Amino acid sequence: MSDVPRLKMTGIHKRFGPTVALDGVDLSVASGQVLALVGENGAGKSTLVKILSGAYRADGGQMWLDGQPYQPRHPLEGRRAGVSMIYQELSLARDLSVLENIVLGAEPHWGPLVRWRLARERAAEALRRVGRPDLPLSRLVARLSPAEQQLVEIARALAARCRVLVLDEPTSSLTAADIERLFELVRQLREQGEAIIYISHFLEEIQAISDHYAVLRDGRGVGQGRTAEATIDGIIGLMVGRSVEELYPRSNRSPGPVVLAVEGLKGKTRPRQANLELRRGEVLGIAGLVGAGRTELLRCLQGLDAVQEGQVRLALWSDRPSRDAAHDSPRARWRAGVGMVSEDRTQEGLALNLPISDNLTLSQLPFLTSPAAQRRASAAWIQRLAIRCAGPDQAVMDLSGGNQQKVALARLLHHDVDVLLLDEPTRGIDVGSKAQIYQWIDDLASRGCAVLMVSSYLPELLGVCDRIAVMCRGVLGAARPARELSEHAIMREAIGATELAGGEEV
Repeated sequence: MSDVPRLKMTGIHKRFGPTVALDGVDLSVASGQVLALVGENGAGKSTLVKILSGAYRADGGQMWLDGQPYQPRHPLEGRRAGVSMIYQELSLARDLSVLENIVLGAEPHWGPLVRWRLARERAAEALRRVGRPDLPLSRLVARLSPAEQQLVEIARALAARCRVLVLDEPTSSLTAADIERLFELVRQLREQGEAIIYISHFLEEIQAISDHYAVLRDGRGVGQGRTAEATIDGIIGLMVGRSVEELYPRSNRSPGPVVLAVEGLKGKTRPRQANLELRRGEVLGIAGLVGAGRTELLRCLQGLDAVQEGQVRLALWSDRPSRDAAHDSPRARWRAGVGMVSEDRTQEGLALNLPISDNLTLSQLPFLTSPAAQRRASAAWIQRLAIRCAGPDQAVMDLSGGNQQKVALARLLHHDVDVLLLDEPTRGIDVGSKAQIYQWIDDLASRGCAVLMVSSYLPELLGVCDRIAVMCRGVLGAARPARELSEHAIMREAIGATELAGGEEV
């Protein structure tokens, strides 16, 4: 490996009006190296790689490629110099073929004519390098799976003779099998001498695939080193500026009476069988594999999916007897004090084209007397939940994922619900936003709210929840104290590899 880094960035500054996005950031990646770039949303990662690609111009600092000064004026110039970006939202022409996408913008010419034979050779070689020489060059990209489309995007970068490949949240829409295949490809490209910058919120991925890491916080570089010598807790501490012990706050909770009791619940397809009791002032976690029926359980409890059998009893008021609400409408559940945050916030949880104020207050709009009152109420929640935005009138689609999730949660808080059904409440958001959501969950439970939380991230279930129940193939197991469980025990139960008797593995 050469002593000269493939890419070197020093003292990079960028300001947007009064906001300092980058304040003297240094970054270096060598040929045959995978560098993980991590940080919260808003830490400066996107701004830094956009400067690298040529989408933004830096206000200060210098960049070099293979020891030569590098200052792209636009993304095409950056790509021609050998810097290729693979964004979370792929930039493919879906109505063109695999061949046309791979050589798009870099077609070999002979005068005014495209040399298609040479183009096919280059495309075939690029597909061979990504491990898919069998992918038909004539197939339309629209007919490919998300994983295959991503491979075409990477092949396009390789066909353009990239020297630095940037992967921005590349696993967000991939299955577990596709993720492992992507990791194997990244390892192969590293062996072939590619310099790769890998951006991800999933720190387990960082540990699995990267050689070195660099951490940004508030537009500054706050740490870097060899991944093998780092711990997830240490990286989290650099990202959020506090120790991991502070990530999962836990006040002195005193679970009260049962407010939600589920008996023999069966949905149309999932769940097949569910029994649980949720108490006031506790956080009950639901673990399990994707497809086990966790989301369907919450949808049945909110009235979004029909209940085929069983009871859903609500006892939200001490002076009223519990009642069976199994067949209530979503509106009736909402009015009774049961609210849900969907795992798919962009499609089900938010009206992206509407302003923050509408998203926050529509559930209580009849009680507001004027748009001014609506904005005042929204401004209070924006301040309380530290939602980073331009104000109540900003469209939700313009917010980061973490701030969108805060808006979705704030709507439930504005409605003053007693039972919160949270489906993957921290999916796709940065560690700092996760820490704030964990704090709010703890505050709500300490004030007497009942929280039912589905998550695929086992550390947060163990850190946040009082009890955890595991769902396997549509059947919900008994809830047990979180302190008696481990990630290993939960996973064994989730895949059906163990039976539980008296709280012990047998």
